[in-house]
Amino acid sequence: ELEKLSGVRVHFGSDCVGEAADNAVSAGGPGEIVLLENLRFHAGEEKNDPEFSKLLARHGEVFVQDAFGALHRAHASTSGVAKLLPGGIGLLVQKELEFLDRVIGNPERPFLAILGGAKVSDKLAVVLRLLDRVDTLLIGGGMSFTFLHAQGISIGNSLLEKERVSDAQGIIEKAYAKDVELLLPADHITVKEIKEGAENQVSQGMAVPEGLIGVDIGPRSIEIFSEKIAQAKTIFWNGPMGVFEIPDFAKGSLSVARALAKATAKGAVTIVGGGDSLAVLAQSKLARKMSHCSTGGGASLELLEGRILPGLAALSQS
Repeated sequence: ELEKLSGVRVHFGSDCVGEAADNAVSAGGPGEIVLLENLRFHAGEEKNDPEFSKLLARHGEVFVQDAFGALHRAHASTSGVAKLLPGGIGLLVQKELEFLDRVIGNPERPFLAILGGAKVSDKLAVVLRLLDRVDTLLIGGGMSFTFLHAQGISIGNSLLEKERVSDAQGIIEKAYAKDVELLLPADHITVKEIKEGAENQVSQGMAVPEGLIGVDIGPRSIEIFSEKIAQAKTIFWNGPMGVFEIPDFAKGSLSVARALAKATAKGAVTIVGGGDSLAVLAQSKLARKMSHCSTGGGASLELLEGRILPGLAALSQS
């Protein structure tokens, strides 16, 4: 496949270090490509072993880092090799950083962030950082129930991170202090049991009745969220609005995707990150309708949290 795409001969090495790799590199002629075996078969990769890094580095004269999704990992191929060879970032990493800089730096306003997914703990640091930048924050998915519980609203048997209730309360208070509009689902699709074909009903408001589980945002929430998306000029989305893997509970996530596509068409900058959000876009066939789909959920979140990414830090030391 690589030969078809590149139009040049590709040599394959059955290992990324050692004799097999050396032979493959030696066989490559001017302008040809050498593709080496997956380096994760070696324990030295994830350990960032200096000796393993040296064995990898001996194959090259320049290192180009284009694996944005791995920049937050201090591994041999992201950090070790980068310190041993002169190099720089590739076009994909450049594109990722430029789009995320719009979120971190100086976004066109109104700036809206949409966060979903199961757990508050997975997004806590990024929520706190985004509160310093956004005009509006929409929270859906399983994590929204911890925020609702923090305000004394009944959530039935919905997902709850008890140890994060005080954090959720602190985020609500910080949003109020910073004059950031923080919106939680106004209604929910609820079931007794999370399974395909489960009988579901729409809650009458923000509260989930006893014995029921919230599995998606409801029609009123979709309406409100879509209106906010239509008003924004910069939009960052990470995390689905419900259990989207089950078709009956995917409407909220798919509606957000459609609203983002419409916003993009009207000139808004839309940035989507995270594996589940990208899966929603794949399901809706709307990925190409976004300004940018980030290939690294973990890396993009850590960048937004203000952390230094090892893969980028190592490049500056080469």
